[in-house]
Parts: sequence; C-alpha cells; structure tokens
Amino acid sequence: MTEKNKSFRRFGVMLDCSRNAVMNIPTLKKWIDIMADLGYNTLMLYTEDTYEVDNQPYFGYLRGRYSQKELREIDDYAFKKGIVFIPAIQTLAHLNSIFRWPAYGRINDCNDILLAGDGRTYQLIEDMFATLEKTVRTRTVNIGMDEAHMLGRGVYQDKHGFENRFDILLNHLKKVALIAEKHGFRCIMWGDMFFRLLGGGYYSDGAVPESVKEMIPDNVNLIYWDYYSTDKEHYSKQIKSHSAVKDGIWFAGGLWSWTGFAPHNDYSIDATKAAFEACDEHEILDAFLTVWGDNGAECSKFSLLPSLYYAAQLALGCRDEEKIKNGFYEKYGIAFDDFMLTDLPGTANELKNEILNPEKYMLYNDCFLGQLDSTVRDFDAAKYGECADKLKQLESNPEYGYMFKTLRTLCEVLSIKYDIGVRTRKAYNSGDKTAVAALIPDYDRLLILIDEFYRAFRDQWMKENKPNGFEVQDIRIGGLIFRVRHCKERLEAYAENKLSSIEELEEALLDFTGGGEAFGKKPICFNNWGAAASVDL
Repeated sequence: MTEKNKSFRRFGVMLDCSRNAVMNIPTLKKWIDIMADLGYNTLMLYTEDTYEVDNQPYFGYLRGRYSQKELREIDDYAFKKGIVFIPAIQTLAHLNSIFRWPAYGRINDCNDILLAGDGRTYQLIEDMFATLEKTVRTRTVNIGMDEAHMLGRGVYQDKHGFENRFDILLNHLKKVALIAEKHGFRCIMWGDMFFRLLGGGYYSDGAVPESVKEMIPDNVNLIYWDYYSTDKEHYSKQIKSHSAVKDGIWFAGGLWSWTGFAPHNDYSIDATKAAFEACDEHEILDAFLTVWGDNGAECSKFSLLPSLYYAAQLALGCRDEEKIKNGFYEKYGIAFDDFMLTDLPGTANELKNEILNPEKYMLYNDCFLGQLDSTVRDFDAAKYGECADKLKQLESNPEYGYMFKTLRTLCEVLSIKYDIGVRTRKAYNSGDKTAVAALIPDYDRLLILIDEFYRAFRDQWMKENKPNGFEVQDIRIGGLIFRVRHCKERLEAYAENKLSSIEELEEALLDFTGGGEAFGKKPICFNNWGAAASVDL
C-alpha cells in the first residue's frame, strides 16, 4: 500500500508539454503510475496551447495538442490512481506559439502577450474555460500569468496610451477570474507579476499595498515558484512575502530538466530539501514540482527519477539518505548513485551542485567560429569519453536503458567535438598542413557518432512523446551534421592547397564571457543552441 505524504495536502508534479515535447498518452500513464506509487496526488500538465479548445482551430494547430478525448482519458486514468489532474494553462503571456497564425495577430499586445482589455482576448479565454469545464473533473485551474514583462507596452499602449501596468494586470485578472467563476473554477496563478510590477524584481522584499491585496479576486490563489536556491532562509523569506499578499499560497519547486539533454538531480535534491523545510516551517499545504522543457525539451523526464523519488521521501518525513537510496534500489532495481550518472553530461563530469549545460552548447558550438571555445579545458573531451564508458554499463536496464544510451552516445560525440574547434584552430594557426590533414579522421568519426546519437535520441523521443516537435530536433541536429561535413571538406581543400585560407580561423578568439583574450576556461550555463551554432541565428 502506498504511503501518504505527511507534509502536504496537495503534492504533485507539473510536466511541461509546451516546449516541443508533448508526452504521449502511454508514457503519461506510466508517469502517473510512478507518481501514484510514490504518494503524489496531483498532476499538472503545462499546456500553453497544446490542448484542443472549442471554436479555436488554430490553437495548438500542428503542435501535437491533446484532444478533448485525450484530456478525458488522462483525467479518468489519474482519477483511478487517486490523482487529481489540474490543467496548467496561460491566460496572459507565454503564448508566442499562437501568434505565428494570423488568426491571433489582432490580440497580440507584443512579444508573447495577449492584448488585455480586448473582447476577442476574453472570447478566447471563455472558450478555454468552457472546454476545460467539460473535459476535467477538477474545478481548480492554473491560469499562468507569469513573466509578462512587456505587458501594456505594445498595441495596448498604442490604443490606450500609457497606463499603470499593475492596473492593467489587475483588471485583466478580474476578467479572467469572472470567466473562471462562471464555469465553476477556482484559480491559482504564478505570483511573480505582483512583485515585478511593484518592485522591479521577483525575489525581493517588494511589499504589496493593502489596497492591491483587496483587489485580488476571491477565487484566485498565488503560487510561489522558485528553484534557484539551496538555502532554506531564502525560501522562508519569499514564503512570508507571498503569504502577506494572500493566504493559502501554493509552492512550486523544480526538478531541473530544462537546460539541455541531461538533468540536474543533485541540485534539484538540495534545492527541494531547503524548500520543503521552509514549507514545513510555514505550514504550506499545497506544493508541486515543475519539470520544464525550455528551448527544446531534450531531457527525458524519467532521468529525474532520483529527485522525484527523493522529494517523495522528504514529503513522507524521511531524511535518512541511506534509507532513501536503499529504497530506490529496491523499487527500481538500479542503484541510486548509478541512476545519478545521468547528471554527468550536464555538469562537465565533475561539478555536481551547480547548474551547467556544456553537453548542449558544446554539441552545437561551431567547429570554425568557436564562440564557446574559450570555455574549453584541456581535459574536458577525455572526461566525456570516460562518462560514455560509465553510462554504457547501464544500457542493459530493461526499463530505462534507452535513456542511458541517448546520454552515452551524446558523450561519445562530445569526446571528439568538445575540443575539436580548439584543436582545429591550433593546427591551422601552426601553418602545418600535415597537422590540419591529421584532423580529418576526427571529423569523419564525429559525423558517424552524431548520427548514432541522433538515432538514439530520436528513439527516446518517439518512445516518450508525440512526434510533433521533433522536427525542431531534425533541423538542429541535421544542421549540425551538414555544418561539420562542410567544415571537414574545407579543411581537406586547405590541406590539399585547393583553398588558400579559412577566413573564420583567421580571426582571433575572444572570451565568451567578456574577458577579452583572458579566457576563463570553465563550463557555464548557456541555453541558446542557435547562438552557439551561429552568430546570425
């Protein structure tokens, strides 16, 4: 029998289904099974536009959206497992995907933000709630409203002139809350905009005036979201700030899955420990853990299993690490520390409790331009070879071997590619064309390894997600293959005196972080694949 958590009334996980990857139904059911077994009782699916809405054919069009039939199937399955399915939607910002369609151009304020105050905006939101009313059991909806940094500064300002942006937010929130109430829903919303618009930042002491507190609709509660600290006092301070705005706040932590292909279990666990201690101290009743997929959703959600399990044990009141590790092995048949090896590619194979993602930016880092070559250390490439050997031993696991294979093949790519730009520039600058020619076999081998990685990654994606969204990975990795091939061909032409120079290699490298020619030579966190591939994307 599954133990019930002792710390929270609502204890859940939110899966990002909007940034390329929409988890398919069989995999989602498997996730629900794991959650139920661990004592979680709440599931959120973060769907910006990836759910079917009546009267809105372009909403989620071609994005792999969940049909209403699928939403009911998810809701029914979760219900049978004792889990409440709460939709997590957006009713203000983070809707950039809909604005590619002319049908929504007239309700775009600017960037990814809906045009507040416009009747067509509220008709869309009306259709959202009307659809949810007939597809899910719960009467709680996460309405989003976070990070609307440019609210009121685009078309809204053209139409209405300059207005207090906090007033714009509150007026919009009131309208959304009324629509929700009409359909029988209570709302929870990300709490950052209350602090950003009053104090300029989120994690601060920004006090909210009493007059503002009184204007927050009765059927709206705030979510304090934070995954950026391992300090309990930091969380405690922010819980107090949010609780001063309104009683009954929710807390949202994070299982770090959104910086690249690899997870950050170690950091996630430390951050969750600190956060849950603060939540316990301040008697927070409702909490969930976010699993985001920013900039591509490359990371398998199942790679977070150690931190998912650890958080569940913390909610049960268990703080004994040895007991937790033993319980993990008994349940999943793989040692906790072995599963934690999934962190290695994203921590430069050595730094554990820090958010880095060299496994992504060095995959796309251009072989000739070398925007991020200044971060490369002499031993980094060899470390990835060692990491590949460790991960290979876990590929025989019948349940998750495919995931270890993806990370292993990526590490094999990086065992060559991580420093190939540095080695290429060094050989070219030496003037020794024999040294340049000696690099050609590495480029040939690299192309083979990228193809092997692509196939493993493609298999992982198709096993876990709907096909939609992988076209982005096809374009990115396909572009990488063609660029590596082109660089190889130009090196061959130069070595054979068919090309007099390679112009990109003539330009002196500067330190990416701004240190001029004094290279820092350390891994960083940089989650922009396009800027790693080309300065023109």
